[in-house]
Amino acid sequence: MTLAEQAIHLKLRRRRSRRGLKSGQRRRRDLPPLILMTDEVRLANPEAAVGALPRGSAVIFRHYRANDRRAIARRLAGICRRRGLKLLIAGDVRLAIEVGAQGLHLPEYLARRLACHRWGRRGSRPGWLITVAAHSLPALQRARRLGADAVLLAPVFATASHPDARPLGPLRFSAWAGQSPVPVYALGGVTAANAGRLAGSGAAGIAGIAGLAGGEGRRGG
Repeated sequence: MTLAEQAIHLKLRRRRSRRGLKSGQRRRRDLPPLILMTDEVRLANPEAAVGALPRGSAVIFRHYRANDRRAIARRLAGICRRRGLKLLIAGDVRLAIEVGAQGLHLPEYLARRLACHRWGRRGSRPGWLITVAAHSLPALQRARRLGADAVLLAPVFATASHPDARPLGPLRFSAWAGQSPVPVYALGGVTAANAGRLAGSGAAGIAGIAGLAGGEGRRGG
């Protein structure tokens, strides 16, 4: 089973588990099961990886310091429109508006800063998908106050991008996902080989870099 198929399986399991909730307790926005995160070092040229994603997936553009970041973002926006993908820009509202992105991703440091101020982006862009990075339980609660649609909780497993970070592991990830007031994506070291360990965790889907850049996410379309 590919990583994309396992992500869809997680989403469906979560949907079934929440059927008994009252309508006010559900998130109405339809979330993508799979999110590819770009990276200047590990995925410097993301076009091929984005083009291989299955329809209905999302891309978080994180090329913060690339000299040609605007040009790359515009190219990715075109690919996403043609392939039925959602494009989120990390930490740059102006760039998100400029390229016609479908949402915004907030790194944890930025979410922490915005939590101290009035956050008005949801009001000005009601259709945007807003995601937030989180590495702790307080960060999950902060995401709700910011009006986020979902949280990317990391690292679930050991990952090359943060070799010194202690992984949560499937059990702690499941416990925290169960306490989260917003849907949670599994991020960090998730591959087709270990994604099955997240079955029943309540995850809304899977996010990643290396596990998707190599084509594991491809599933037709």
